[in-house]
Amino acid sequence: MSMLMTVISREEARNENMITEYIKELEALPRGKITPKTVNGRTYYYLYYRDGKKVVSKYIGKNEESLTTVREALARRSQIEEMLKKLKEEKAQIKKLEAML
Repeated sequence: MSMLMTVISREEARNENMITEYIKELEALPRGKITPKTVNGRTYYYLYYRDGKKVVSKYIGKNEESLTTVREALARRSQIEEMLKKLKEEKAQIKKLEAML
């Protein structure tokens, strides 16, 4: 039984460490949605996100490079949020296993 408990405790530590690292990475990534605005025939891109009850718009730019950078960061954020969801489900399963033993 102690071997099984050792494996479970290592997995719990790994899970906690990964959750912590992903949360740190999320804090550095932008959140929201990219929306184009056309003014006088020119297209400008803005990042919209919520800050409390207020919707904030942040100018991204006209060039493709800055737009691509923000899109990649938003895609990474989405991936991390999915991973966090799965890690939290794993954490619940680990707790159930600990309770059974």
